[in-house]
Amino acid sequence: METVEMNSVSLKRPHSEDDLDEIKKQKISENSETGNNSGQSIETETEQPDKSLLEDTKNEIIPNEEGEEQEDEELEDSDEDGDSESFADMMKHGLTESDVGITKFVSSHKGFSGILKERYSDFVVHEIGKDGRVSHLDDFSVPVDDEDPSEETFTVLSDDDKQRLEELQLLKNKETSVAIEVIEDTKEKRTVIHQAVKSLFPGLETKTEDRDGKKYIIAYHAAGKKALANPRKHSWPKSRGSYCHFVLYKENKDTMDAINVLSKFLRVKPNIFSYMGTKDKRAITVQEIAVLRITAQRLAHLNKCLMNFKLGNFSYKNHPLKLGELQGNHFTVVLRNITGTDDQIEQAMHSLREIGFINYYGMQRFGTTAVPTYQIGRAILQNNWSEVMDLILKPRPGAEKGYLVKCREEWAKTRDPAAALKKLPVKRCVEGQLLRGLLKYGMKNIISAFGIIPRNNRLMYIHSYQSYVWNNMVSKRIEEYGLRAVPGDLTLKGATAVHIEEGDVDNYTIHDVVMPLPGFDVIYPKHKIGEAYKEMLVADNLDINNMRHKIRDYSLSGAYRKIIIRPQNVNWEIVAYDDPKIPLFTTDLDKLEGKPLPVLPTDGKFRALKMEFSLPPSTYATMAIREVLKMDTSIKNQTQLNTTWLR
Repeated sequence: METVEMNSVSLKRPHSEDDLDEIKKQKISENSETGNNSGQSIETETEQPDKSLLEDTKNEIIPNEEGEEQEDEELEDSDEDGDSESFADMMKHGLTESDVGITKFVSSHKGFSGILKERYSDFVVHEIGKDGRVSHLDDFSVPVDDEDPSEETFTVLSDDDKQRLEELQLLKNKETSVAIEVIEDTKEKRTVIHQAVKSLFPGLETKTEDRDGKKYIIAYHAAGKKALANPRKHSWPKSRGSYCHFVLYKENKDTMDAINVLSKFLRVKPNIFSYMGTKDKRAITVQEIAVLRITAQRLAHLNKCLMNFKLGNFSYKNHPLKLGELQGNHFTVVLRNITGTDDQIEQAMHSLREIGFINYYGMQRFGTTAVPTYQIGRAILQNNWSEVMDLILKPRPGAEKGYLVKCREEWAKTRDPAAALKKLPVKRCVEGQLLRGLLKYGMKNIISAFGIIPRNNRLMYIHSYQSYVWNNMVSKRIEEYGLRAVPGDLTLKGATAVHIEEGDVDNYTIHDVVMPLPGFDVIYPKHKIGEAYKEMLVADNLDINNMRHKIRDYSLSGAYRKIIIRPQNVNWEIVAYDDPKIPLFTTDLDKLEGKPLPVLPTDGKFRALKMEFSLPPSTYATMAIREVLKMDTSIKNQTQLNTTWLR
């Protein structure tokens, strides 16, 4: 097998007004979880961090310092940026694949161009559970349960009642109770109102009172603030599992945002939801979610009012879901307007199925601004906290939200956290959290200020540095030794890494070889690449033999990762089409709603490659697609190759 160097392949794009409008909407999107402040045109990381990196991490939505949800979505969407510089010009400051060590291919076919994610519906992800079952939305029915409230529960309260009850529940005013007049005074009517308040506003109790000859239902806090949004233990049937599991089908929204929306509609805290992995925004994704003591009936009711979400396949179980506890994801991807010949495409797809692709960490791991996340991770490991602060807050060229640009300019001018924070309406982003920390702890205690950022976000930086080292070392390994196992390589025996000895080398293939992410609990290859690890870390002022940090959170134990991944269940077909807006396959929701697939021409103006494959967790679909197309998946490369289309 032959390795080949990367060459850039031009991407062709349609020029319709609708397409340009859609691109404008997608140009700049803030990734609040990772701290990236610049949108990625290809966002295909639906994977989880390596399991070794998941220790002690919490499966939670990021709250602000006071534990309250931020409501910044409208601000993010409505931010105006008067900068006339084109997106392509701004992105010339971004990263390319070679900047993060992604330089090799494993197949020998000639690359060809195609459009990835021209429409978010061209990229569909179905989660694969730990039992190997692929998640599908195919059933809207609700489990029959005599304990469930009647349908009238959801309609008996007026909008005004609901508003007052929500303010009471969230302690937003000084009222200690809310009185709801019973217009049609019957015992049945009163019972329905009692049920409605208790089921829709967890934490509130009710009682009936006579006032001036009229009946009122009085809602109040039974246990004060601690009762806020807590599931009502006494009202949950003992025979029913405590967790309602359901399938979440979502379009063009990431998992965190989806759960925040669900929690708002249900009036509960987001941390009662659990899941096995986060999925893409710019895609259609199907995954399992579990929620503590919320009935399937209440969840199903949301289908009437939610945009871009559908919930179904409800069941009750006694356990939540755990992050990383899945076999992987199944992808259905359409690459539109492909230029390759049938022979090129067949060769590319056969190679993907038989050989696989280099298991690089994709571009999403490193951010897209002029300050990559791995640089911040390196500064953390170096214990250089002023550098960490500077890298996060300093002005940088490239695509960013207008308010972030103003915030950075203010910081550079004044070094005043309060002044910079005033320029920032969206406080939940990493910059806002760090500035609040500096305001609270002072400029001489950057470690504590940085600690205000949620733990998962802080660890993301050092994981990014590990990924950066791993990508570079794998490229060196493949350049030095090709696609065969050699003495000194590492392989796994169970969970333990061992070196491949000279006498055993014929018993292994490249698919058995793993390489370490640097840490204190891993071993390194016994050939040139082992030394290359040390040299790279020395150049970064780090000691490979001392990866323990003064702050325990930032001590890296390391992990092992296969260098080649061979996708499973690989299938493909070439589809002809005329209209770039029509879907080329049916989704779960289409099938449930009985929507037929549009009739496609046998000899259309354009051709698309429809491909399906399954990947394990912590692998990047973009890297599989990169191997097929032989193109740089970075947003910088794509925008520079398509400046006319983007303008």
